[in-house]
Amino acid sequence: MAGVIAPAPVNPSLAARARDFLREQVADQTLRWRLWAPVAFGGGCAAYFSLKTEPPVWPLIAGAVLAAGLWFGARRMGLARVWTLGLMLLACFALGIAVAKLRTDAVAAPIAPAMDRPTVVEGWVIDVDSPGAAGPRVVVAPVRIEGLAPEDTPERLRATVRGAAPEPGEAVRLFAILNPPPAPASPGAYDFGRNAYFQSMGGVAFALGETRPAYLSPPPWEVRAAMAVNGLRYDLAKRIVARQGERTGGVAAAMTTGHEAWLDPAQVDVMRDSGLAHILSISGLHMAVVGGFAFFLVRLLVAAWPWLALRVSGKKVAAWAGLLAVGAYLVVSGHPPPAERAAITASIAFLAVLLDRQAITMHALAVAAFVVLLLQPEAIVTPGFQMSFAATAALVALVEAWPVRPREISTPWPILFVQRAGAWLGIAVMASLVAGAATGPFALQHFNRTAMYGLVANLATAPLSDFIIMPFLALGALLEPVGLGGPFLWMAGQGIGVMLAIGEWTAGLPGAVRTVASAPGFVLPIAFLGVLFCCLWRGPLRWLGLPFAAAVMLWPRDPTPDLWIGDGGTNAAWVEGGEAVVVRTGVRQFAVDVWTRRRGVAPVERATEGWVCTRFSCAPAEPEAGPLAMWWGRRAPSLEQVDALCRSAPVVSVRAPLAVLPASCEGRLVLDGADYARGGSVELWRDGPVSANRWRAVWSAEVRGDRPWVSDSGG
Repeated sequence: MAGVIAPAPVNPSLAARARDFLREQVADQTLRWRLWAPVAFGGGCAAYFSLKTEPPVWPLIAGAVLAAGLWFGARRMGLARVWTLGLMLLACFALGIAVAKLRTDAVAAPIAPAMDRPTVVEGWVIDVDSPGAAGPRVVVAPVRIEGLAPEDTPERLRATVRGAAPEPGEAVRLFAILNPPPAPASPGAYDFGRNAYFQSMGGVAFALGETRPAYLSPPPWEVRAAMAVNGLRYDLAKRIVARQGERTGGVAAAMTTGHEAWLDPAQVDVMRDSGLAHILSISGLHMAVVGGFAFFLVRLLVAAWPWLALRVSGKKVAAWAGLLAVGAYLVVSGHPPPAERAAITASIAFLAVLLDRQAITMHALAVAAFVVLLLQPEAIVTPGFQMSFAATAALVALVEAWPVRPREISTPWPILFVQRAGAWLGIAVMASLVAGAATGPFALQHFNRTAMYGLVANLATAPLSDFIIMPFLALGALLEPVGLGGPFLWMAGQGIGVMLAIGEWTAGLPGAVRTVASAPGFVLPIAFLGVLFCCLWRGPLRWLGLPFAAAVMLWPRDPTPDLWIGDGGTNAAWVEGGEAVVVRTGVRQFAVDVWTRRRGVAPVERATEGWVCTRFSCAPAEPEAGPLAMWWGRRAPSLEQVDALCRSAPVVSVRAPLAVLPASCEGRLVLDGADYARGGSVELWRDGPVSANRWRAVWSAEVRGDRPWVSDSGG
């Protein structure tokens, strides 16, 4: 019988193989599509904050209801998954916009105007804030402000005081200059006014004299409660500093209670340059260490008591202890927004344990992100939220991808010790690399600086922070009110001393800090989505997000402005030879630092030769000296003084409003107080040849838009 010849196998085409591969990749995401719901919700929140004008609330609510209805209807009708997924993301996006608008309306409170003359402020000291360049600062709940009606009085003020800072619970009377919260230091820079709006911080006050006691009626119960809690926190901070001394005690107080009054500015610079500044601010790391320490300690104690271990679930008892520790730490730290977000994330992990679910998963992180944004939609535009959740998502993705090694049997302990130490070191290095890569785009965009040896510093200090500093600080803070915290605080202080030494060493290395100019504003969302795609997508296609994640580093920068004038016209700088020549060194230095870092230029002092300066003005004596003449006095200059300014420079900045201009100002760019009241800070680019004296201006008010947190007098 003739044999049957089998047909030769047909090799599928490249297109068919690619199609099958893509189909497999999409099928692997079956349980991960829901992870994109909080991403879409956050996108809606971000879209709301990017608007230039305030939208009405009812169309946004109607849009969210309609989008949600379409999604539920599509699911009931059994439409294909591609349709229901798209409608789910649309519904989350619309809901994010609506929730952000509702939150904005809910926290609305009066914003202080910029007052022409000093006024009297009477109120209760709620808390002691971190000190500023001008001195100690406190948070005041004002009762009366001379010149303002009760309905126009802000709920909270941040006041810079003279002398020692009053403590929480004191009634004070200040003779101060009152202003709205500061506008961005430059167009597109971080909006401190928006941040203050969502904290009900309606203004800033600068005391001109000593703080005096006030005699006020008893405050409302919520103010009394806040003062009582903050008084206990401040007393604990003082005890910690008294135990350890200001060098290590200031760091310990900041890590425990959030009070930064004892931090040395030089110390903060060292921590920042070494990449360790995140340890000073209470956030996810601190919550994780405190909650995790409480969890493992209680679980160990339950396991060590056989009678109890047989009758209760040690894991669940430990989870309750972790929840309690996180809540207590949130109160002791003063519940700043980053700590609140970290507490929510940690609490969801412990709740997962109580519900017999895995604690550290991408789904738990997605729930935490959803809860945080539902309660604080403004968090989406803050560096802390962006960096925290990007780092956490990257670490969870690393856990998912990390290979699980089989447990060794009867391995000699020296070999086992070496293996475990090597595994721990490898995990620590990878975790630091992954977290650093995930947070890198946000650090570059928001802070414009990279600590080149941050990985080394963090690897060296991680064991100290995780196993010595934070656990012993927690025990010391718990026992200090009864006088038993000394040994634990001493041990924590030793760890902090070593950490500071490591920071000083790494910060002193050559090239320890690199400054990078900010990319255009739209690039950061691209990088955020790239990071999230690398973390949320399962399979090799996740690396398609890598070039998008690196967008902040790769995107071309905008041309550097030729001239910058700060909010109110009190300081300015022009770019010359890649450097920013500052007109008034030391004035509004924070704004100068923010602008120079954002634009990637180094600030330098203005030369004294070739300039004519008085108490209220500075003008170049010759054209080569500089392009700008400034008048920063509060009172308007005379016509003769304006004439002299216009004759000396092509750009004239006058802090006060001008009624008339002399003929010599024809062809000059003159900016006065009315311009700064409308626009805030400004960046100027030459538009054409120097002889034409044409300039293109971008004002911070144009970037901010007309939003509820923008004061009428604040740009």
